[in-house]
Amino acid sequence: MKGFLIDLDGTLYRGHERIPGAAQFIQWLQDAQLPYLLVTNNSSRTPEAVAEHLQELGIAVPAAAVYTSAQAAAQYLTEQSRGRSVHMIGEAGLQLALEEAGFAVDGTTVCDYVVQGIDRSFSYAKLTEAVRQLAGGAAYVLTNPDRLLPSDGGLMPGAGTLAASITAASGVEPVVIGKPSPIIMAYAIERLGLPAADVWVIGDNVHTDIRGGAVAGCLTALVLTGVATPDNVEAQLASAGVTPDRICRDLFDFIEQFERELR
Repeated sequence: MKGFLIDLDGTLYRGHERIPGAAQFIQWLQDAQLPYLLVTNNSSRTPEAVAEHLQELGIAVPAAAVYTSAQAAAQYLTEQSRGRSVHMIGEAGLQLALEEAGFAVDGTTVCDYVVQGIDRSFSYAKLTEAVRQLAGGAAYVLTNPDRLLPSDGGLMPGAGTLAASITAASGVEPVVIGKPSPIIMAYAIERLGLPAADVWVIGDNVHTDIRGGAVAGCLTALVLTGVATPDNVEAQLASAGVTPDRICRDLFDFIEQFERELR
């Protein structure tokens, strides 16, 4: 049996646009009773909000099938012994994940951690407070390193872009949780309950999805529907220095290649 760790942004949808083949691919997995988990570096939404967004796009998945970098960050912090107070730079998905894990999200006192994800209201004041918290001894945890995200109108800056400014100002490098970090990959593979060698990682980003899968010892498939496209794929592969096991036009193409190998 094979399991699947599937990216969201750029793989199943772009903003409010469903990518062709996405609904059919999820239905194919469900019909074949193949275990899967939707693993996203986007920390802004809760699993319930992600499932609702997918439902609006005609893709039916339960919230339990969604695993976000915010959840992984909360899981990572739970395993540490540093403390329970967090200065958060992020949005609702990250805040809820931290609070559900029992962390106090406080933006004013001296905190044990600075936890940062995507924050579309990021400001100079937030940058200043993060730098001061880190100077005071807080540990820096970054939900994901993505510099760019696919959206309705094209690419937009991601959490990694904000992190670059915090690191430049503070001199502190964060612990990175999301893909390609082995932290989120190990958590996701554990949830599937399969050996890494029996897990396909499918995504549109060579630097995060494919590198993360390769480092974890999984099979990898790059779809050319998001950050990677037919026009830039060669440059993307060269810059990342990693080669996926499969390169697919889209998820329809992945199904065809997968089923061809079973014949």
